[in-house]
Amino acid sequence: MLEQLERRLETQRVAAVLPQALHGEGGVGKSQIAIEYAYRHRGDYDVIWWVPSERPAQILASIIELGNRLGMDVGNEVITAVPKVREALRAGTPHPNWLLIFDNAETPETVREYIPEAGTGKVIVTSRRQEWGQISETLEVDVFDRSESMELLQARNPQLDGVDADRLAAALGDLPLAIEHASAWVATTGMAVDEYLELLAQKRDELTMVVSSPGYEMPVAAAANVALDRLATENPAALQLLQVCSFFAPEPIDWDLFTGPRSTPIATELDEALQDASQFDRALRDIQRYVLAKIDHRSQTLQLHRLVQAVLRGRMPDTQRGPIEHGAHILLAGGGKPGEPSDQAHWLRYQALASHLTASNATRCEEYWARELVLNLIEFYYYWGDYRSGRNLAQQVVEEWRAMPGLGADHRQTLKAEKWLAYYWWAEGEFNKATEITTESLDRYRRTVGSDHPETIDAMNMVALTHRASGRFSAARDTDLEAFERAGRVFGEDHPNTLRAAHSLGVSLRLTGEFRTARRLDGHTYRKRVTVLGHDHPETLRTLNNLTIDERECGDYVRSRRLVENLYQRYVGLFGVGHPETIKIARNLAVARRRSGDHESAYKLAEDTMSRFEERFGPLHHDAIAAALNFAVDIRETGALERARELADLTAARYHSTLGAEHPYTLYARTNLGVVLRLLGEVRAASEHNESSWRTLNRLLGPGHVLTLTCAINLASDRIAMGDPAGAHELDAQTLHHSRQIIGADHPSTLACALNLALDLVALNRDAEGESLFDETLRTYNDVLGAGHPAIAAARDRARANCDVDPMPL
Repeated sequence: MLEQLERRLETQRVAAVLPQALHGEGGVGKSQIAIEYAYRHRGDYDVIWWVPSERPAQILASIIELGNRLGMDVGNEVITAVPKVREALRAGTPHPNWLLIFDNAETPETVREYIPEAGTGKVIVTSRRQEWGQISETLEVDVFDRSESMELLQARNPQLDGVDADRLAAALGDLPLAIEHASAWVATTGMAVDEYLELLAQKRDELTMVVSSPGYEMPVAAAANVALDRLATENPAALQLLQVCSFFAPEPIDWDLFTGPRSTPIATELDEALQDASQFDRALRDIQRYVLAKIDHRSQTLQLHRLVQAVLRGRMPDTQRGPIEHGAHILLAGGGKPGEPSDQAHWLRYQALASHLTASNATRCEEYWARELVLNLIEFYYYWGDYRSGRNLAQQVVEEWRAMPGLGADHRQTLKAEKWLAYYWWAEGEFNKATEITTESLDRYRRTVGSDHPETIDAMNMVALTHRASGRFSAARDTDLEAFERAGRVFGEDHPNTLRAAHSLGVSLRLTGEFRTARRLDGHTYRKRVTVLGHDHPETLRTLNNLTIDERECGDYVRSRRLVENLYQRYVGLFGVGHPETIKIARNLAVARRRSGDHESAYKLAEDTMSRFEERFGPLHHDAIAAALNFAVDIRETGALERARELADLTAARYHSTLGAEHPYTLYARTNLGVVLRLLGEVRAASEHNESSWRTLNRLLGPGHVLTLTCAINLASDRIAMGDPAGAHELDAQTLHHSRQIIGADHPSTLACALNLALDLVALNRDAEGESLFDETLRTYNDVLGAGHPAIAAARDRARANCDVDPMPL
C-alpha cells in the first residue's frame, strides 16, 4: 500500500493538486498508512500538516494553526485566515513543498474548498466512504492478508506458534484494529489462545443478538469487549472513564477536563479516581495496557478510536447510558467557562471544546449550565468567523429546545439561541429570515418577561436591525428610540444595556438623515463607553466608527478622515487587517479619503476592501455590494468610465436582486449609475435612473431626506445635459433651499447644489446672478474643502458637481 501511495505521489504532475484518497472500513489502518508515509518521507517535504476532518470546525482550526505556524500572521478569524493559507499553499510561499493529510473526511465536499486547486504540494485524504473518484485518485485499504495478521500477532507475542496465530487471525477477520487488540490482550494476560477464542465466540454471540448498527465491525467489537470485561473487574474507574469519553468526539481530550472542579457526581469509582492523581494515573496505565485508547503524556491527552467508542456505547444498558452521557457534559463544563467568546485569547479553548460539545449531545442536556456553554459556543462561532457552523448549531439548538420538556419556545435560553440564529441570518444577508425570527421573539419576550426586561430591550434593537435591512428606516428609528428610552429609565444612562441601545439608535438616525442628532448622541455614547468599557473595547470602537461617519455626513470631511485614519490603525493593531470589523472600518476610511480629496489612496483601499468583503461573504452580501458601489465611484474619478459603468450597473443589479427594487440602497446605486451614464453621454438613460430614483425616494424617505436631495442634484444635471436649463434651475433652486435648511449652508452637498444653480443661471442668461452666486460659493467651497481638493479645481473649470451616494452601515 505504501509503495502504491509513494509511486502515485511521486508521479503527480507539477502545478496540479490531485488528492490521493485512502478509503476503507473502520479499523483497517487508513490513518496509520498516512502516518507511516509521512514518517518515511519527513525529509522530502518542507511542511507536513495533519488536518482532523470529521467536522468542518476541526478543519478550520487546523488550517488556521498551520498559517500561524508558517509565520503568516493570519490571525484567528476563520473566514479571512483560511483563504490566505490556501492561497499561500497554491503559490508555494513560504514553502513550495508541502503535504496535507486530511484524516477521516466524510465526503469530498467536506474538504474540497480547503484543498488548493494548483501548486506544487501533495494531499492525502483518509475516509470510510468510497465516492472520491470525482476529485482524487483512490486507493482502497483492505484488511490484512493472513501473513500480515500473523506477523503482528507474533511480533508482540513471540511464543505464539503459527497455528495459533492463524486461528486468532481467522477469528478476527484479519481486521487490523482487532488484531492489535488481540495481540495486546494475549501479551498482557498470557491467556491461552483456546480460552481467548472461546471468549471471543461468546462475545460474538452476545453482540449478534443486540447489535445491528451499520459500520459496527464485529471483530473489533468482540476483541474490545473481552478487554472491557476484564477492565470492569480490575479497574472500574478506568472503564467508567472510557465510557464517559465514548460520548466525546474521537479527538484528543485534554486531561484538564478530568481534573476541573465539579459539584455534580458522575460515578463513585470514577469520582474517586479523578480526585486522586495516583488512581487517575493507574486508570490511564490500565487503559493503555489493553490498547483501548491512545494516551499521549506529552500533550496530556486521551483519544479513543471511533470504533472503540461505538463498542463502549453499544454495551451500555439504557439505564446507564443517560447518566454516563451526562457525565461527559459534567466534565466539559467542569473546567469552568472558557471565557468571553468575543475575546481572541479564549478562542483556542473554544476550538478544543467545540467538537466534544457537539458529539456529546450537550445541546440536549437538561442542566442550565451545560446549555449556557452551548450558547457560548454559538456566540464563539460568530466572532471566530465560522458562520456556517454557528448558524447550523443555532438552528439545531432552537429546534431541540423548543421541543424539550421544561424548556419550550418561551424559555430564556431558547429565545437567546433564536436571537443568535436571527443574527447569523442577518450577517449572511438573509434579511427576511432574520425579520421573521426577531419579530416573533420580541412578541414572546414581551409576553413572558415584560417590556422593561433587558432581553426584551435587546430584542427590540434586533427588530430595529431587521427594519434597517429591509429599508424601513423610520420604523427602525422609532423602535430604537423606544428601546433607548426604556433602557435609560430601567438601567440608567451609564449602564451597558442603555449604551448598546443608544448605539443602535445612532445607526438608525443616520439612515433617516438626522446626522446632527446622530452626531450628538454618538459623541455622548462614545464618551460613556470609554468610561464604562474602556478605550479599546470592541463596542467602544464601533461607536467611534459611527461618530466618524456622522462627522463625514455632517460635512466635515477633513476631521472625519483624520479620525478614521487613526481608528483604522487601532483596529489593525488590535484585530489585524483581515478581521471583519477592520474591513468595515477600511470601507469607511476609503470613503473618507475620497471625500477629503485623496482619490489615489481611496482607490487602492476601496479595491482591497471590496475584494476582502467578497472573499469573506461572497459578492451578493450587502457589505460586499456597498464596497463595490464605493469602488465604482473611485473608478469613475480616475476617468475609466466604461469600467465604472460596468461595476455601477452590477451593483445596482445586485441590490435589486437581494434587497428589492424599492430598497433605498438599490435607488442609491441607480443614482450613482446615472452619474456615470451622463458622463458617458447616455443622458436619457441617466435621466431615467435618476428621475425614477428621485420620485421613489421622495415617497419612501420624504423630500427633505439628504439622499433624496442628493439624487435631485444629479437629476438637475441630467436636465441640463438634455437641454432643459429651466427645468434644472427649478429643481436646483428647490433643492438648495431644502439643503440649506436641513444640512446647512456650508455643507459640501449644499455648496455643490449652489455651484450647479449658479451655472443654471448663466445658462439662462442671468449672468450677473450666476457669477455672484458662483464666486460666493467658490470662496466657501475653498474654505470648507481646502484649495487642493479636486472638487475646487473642477469648480474653477466650471464643471457641474456630481454628488455621490455611499451606503451607510446597517
